[in-house]
Amino acid sequence: MDFGIGFISNNILLPILDFFYGIVPSYGFAIIALTIVVRFAVFPLSAGQIRNMRKMRITSPLMKQRQEEIKRRYKDDPKKQQEEMAKVMQEFGNPLAGCFPLLLQMPILFALFATLRGSPFTDTTYTVDVQILPQEQIELIQPQAFATKAQNIYVDDGVHEKIAALLPSGNKIAVGGQTKVEFQTLEGKPFRNLLAEYPEQDIQTHWEVTKGSERITVSDNGTIYALEPGDATIQGTIPGIAANTGFLFIKALGQVGVTDADGNINFDILGMVLFFGISIYINQQLTGAQGGSGGTPDQQQAVNKITPVLFSGMFLFFPLPAGVLMYIVVANLFQMGQTWFLMQEPLPDNIQELVEQQEKAEKSREALPFERKRSKKKEKTSG
Repeated sequence: MDFGIGFISNNILLPILDFFYGIVPSYGFAIIALTIVVRFAVFPLSAGQIRNMRKMRITSPLMKQRQEEIKRRYKDDPKKQQEEMAKVMQEFGNPLAGCFPLLLQMPILFALFATLRGSPFTDTTYTVDVQILPQEQIELIQPQAFATKAQNIYVDDGVHEKIAALLPSGNKIAVGGQTKVEFQTLEGKPFRNLLAEYPEQDIQTHWEVTKGSERITVSDNGTIYALEPGDATIQGTIPGIAANTGFLFIKALGQVGVTDADGNINFDILGMVLFFGISIYINQQLTGAQGGSGGTPDQQQAVNKITPVLFSGMFLFFPLPAGVLMYIVVANLFQMGQTWFLMQEPLPDNIQELVEQQEKAEKSREALPFERKRSKKKEKTSG
């Protein structure tokens, strides 16, 4: 049994998605609602990550200074050096502590991503590899059934089943022979029988040969005809029932790419990609994040400007369906609000004291630019 991403998607996220679709029959609304529910569910984890990042941004300059001083002072006494380093870690905290909350929430976020990349929002593909052999060689092989991994398929609104592609006599075919790919549920129910219960959807599977077109052909009903020996691959595509459904400014939730097949710009997808980059930059400004621990401030600012461009630009080379991009946009909006809220929290007393000490000792340069602004306001208020 799958207790990983597939389990979370099928047993937690899809029921939530179906629940919200039952309230408002709109898959766009269901995506937004599901995204918000998941972000609230992982809020304690992501909040801990943001708090730790904020703390480390404040304490890291002094922490590094202490560590360098310990290395110099106890360079000939490794044991004492290790003890003093442990005391520093205990005082300031472990920089890697913020990674743990991130790791805990990753399976849920990956499952959400996988959910929105599949049916009903996008077409689902099945890849079947076959081997064409001479008749005399086939006779020496014991037939064994071949099945692909089962995937979740929506056959109607709120109705979905795990479906696998099956070759009952195996994926080794004799030259001149034929076999048919069958779709079945995990219980063995033919997919065509399931579709017959929901004729209004008119779901038709599309077949094509993706490798070895000179060795096999495939008909519209999934029948494979073997022509000559060798390896070949066919692909069956089951359309997502919501792939062509629009929502607000989005033309189709299953639409992929900034440009279509004719070279026309999909401004809905382009807009979401641009917003994604802008939201990354805003989050960097809210948290005071730097491009790296080393380098000059100018170099760090340059990295901060390039990072949003790189992350948003990757969608040009690795395009995602519009429904997935909408999830990313909504999630980043939530992240910005969460970050702003958490950055307003009072600092712990020991950290606030450290901030004040550094500001007094380094008035000539802004060691903590994102905290100094808040401190100055507090000074004006108190004055």
